[in-house]
Amino acid sequence: MPGRPGLLRTLIEDLDVVVARDPSLGGRWEALGHTGLSAVWAHRVAHRLYRRRLRSAARTVARVARRRTGVEIHPGTVLGRRVFIDHGASVVIGQTAVVGDDVTIYQQVTLGAVGWWADNLRPPGARRHPVVGDGVILGANATVLGPVTIGDRSLIGAMATVTEDLPPGARVYAARSVVRPAPTLRSVPDAASDDGQTTPVSTPVPDAVRMLASAGSW
Repeated sequence: MPGRPGLLRTLIEDLDVVVARDPSLGGRWEALGHTGLSAVWAHRVAHRLYRRRLRSAARTVARVARRRTGVEIHPGTVLGRRVFIDHGASVVIGQTAVVGDDVTIYQQVTLGAVGWWADNLRPPGARRHPVVGDGVILGANATVLGPVTIGDRSLIGAMATVTEDLPPGARVYAARSVVRPAPTLRSVPDAASDDGQTTPVSTPVPDAVRMLASAGSW
């Protein structure tokens, strides 16, 4: 991350990156209502207050932003330029996290700590949250925990969990869901009709029942 520009230029970059990366938006005026943009802009203000040791004011701004956007970014978090939070629902970024330039964050992403049982053992002031390099993409519900470093241009897929350092350009994917065929259907008698006959209907047979039947375990 090179030298930082002024606040106004940074805010304009935030706006332009939302227009560029969200095809559902028709321009800047529409992008002004983007939830992720509101969360990032609020954090820019909160972080400056936090650095000036106005921590109560910083936390108030962050708390209001969370209630309005569903995005929780600690005022101490360092955000790079052109960070794009898409959808902006249930994103959590911890106090000592550092997010690089041109990072894309989808909904339900967590950049968090391991937990108090481990963090309380760290030296005072030690980093507890991830450092995310430039150009990283964090898929929906991706989770990165602890003081790990994510290399530039890495991709962390949806539902993936990372607890160790990643080299630049790494790709991390969660395990795929198991697809099974539909269960076998069998006929069972339905309620009797007017003529006293029964009408068979098909209902699924659970896999466990079918296995017991084949094993003769009735």
